[in-house]
Amino acid sequence: MTEQTVPWWRKGIDVASLPRMVTNSPGPQSQAMHARASRIIKGLSGQVKLHPVCFKDGFGVMLRDVDGNEYIDFSSGIYVTTLGHCHPKVSEAVAKAAHTLMNAHDFTTPIKTELLEKLVTILPEGINGVQLYDSGTTAVEAALRAARAFTGKHEFISCYMDFHGKSGHSVSLARMNPTNGSARAQGFYLAPRPDPYRPLFVKADGQIDTDAYIAFFDSLIDNVTTGQVAAFVLEPIQGWAGSIIPPDDFFPKLRALCDRRKILLIADEVLTCMGRTAKWLALEHWNTVADISTLGKGFGNGFPVTAMVAREDIKESFEKISASTSYGGNPMACAAALASIQVIEEEGLLENAAMLERFFLKRLQKMQEEHPIIGHVRVKGCLLGVELVKDRATKEPFDEAGKRVYRAAFRKGLAWIPAGHILRLSPPIIMDEEVAGKGMDILDEAIGEVERELGYA
Repeated sequence: MTEQTVPWWRKGIDVASLPRMVTNSPGPQSQAMHARASRIIKGLSGQVKLHPVCFKDGFGVMLRDVDGNEYIDFSSGIYVTTLGHCHPKVSEAVAKAAHTLMNAHDFTTPIKTELLEKLVTILPEGINGVQLYDSGTTAVEAALRAARAFTGKHEFISCYMDFHGKSGHSVSLARMNPTNGSARAQGFYLAPRPDPYRPLFVKADGQIDTDAYIAFFDSLIDNVTTGQVAAFVLEPIQGWAGSIIPPDDFFPKLRALCDRRKILLIADEVLTCMGRTAKWLALEHWNTVADISTLGKGFGNGFPVTAMVAREDIKESFEKISASTSYGGNPMACAAALASIQVIEEEGLLENAAMLERFFLKRLQKMQEEHPIIGHVRVKGCLLGVELVKDRATKEPFDEAGKRVYRAAFRKGLAWIPAGHILRLSPPIIMDEEVAGKGMDILDEAIGEVERELGYA
């Protein structure tokens, strides 16, 4: 590897010594800092409660805590820093914008124009309507309003275990709890979606029956809705539910259903866009184009910038929904998003993510053969899921094992995301096989330790 071909992030960290643990994790300074903060802040995520590390800085694929421990990052924040921490091109673009103009509401700026023109070149043909936001929830809410405005209809169908946000109608697209309100918003309906490992509908040969799901959607429209369904809304790959990848025939068949029923298809690509699955949009894997999509997370590589994008004939409906926001499309956000797109192209990161997919799948399949508590593994690009079960025959979820594996791997230097019995991993798409292999080694060791603790080895 010559100096010219060494990736930028390898020049700033000692890969040979990564991970580098100099104290127990969480270390004393992390624990002290967390104790101070937690006296004030509440409502922290499950991953913080399970392993309260205080991170100090990061570079590329590495995170460093206040105790000096250096971790391999297999979380990308929360699917956010797709290009690694502090990519110089993105950081410099944001800094330049911050020194030039920080906010001009929704007035046109040069950097916004550049972003808009660049963005439509990477989107599917005919998707050229864009509005910019600062959170995934806001983009989803805007997509719902645009669908209503375009169709004149008001109902929505979404899927079990999908996640679309934490406010207003985005909450009604997903699982409810008492703090969300007394009931789901009127006109919002949930349906099951195909999970190849845990199918609700199967054929005589035991294989998942995608047609049965489509038939169920048809029946739902006829018997539960008022026939005024504006859109079907779903994640291409379920994130919060555990990186659940649908069968390959699902989205083409869902697209056909939506066309036949004159229903819009809204793809919530906040988690799956911008190379996370080795494509600009995850729906590209199934040659399917949504009518409206939402973008986020890796769109700005950590800077809060999201978008709603739509077909040309739908974009005029944006005029009817009071589409602008206080922070959407600010110069710093646009600079981050534009630089992120350029980095993906310049560094060949879609191809790198595809290479990593093959590497991760091979490693995880080998681990599945060797570890009895692994029931299922799945990979698309750098979006991974490992499902832990008490028994492969019954597929009973093994939540306790998931918690223990999460903590054990974190102590060994792997920063990542828990999800009950499903291990979720989302490494930056800049990673190479050497570091990816180290991360897989840590996961393998952690699962082995937990199996021994629980009497499975």
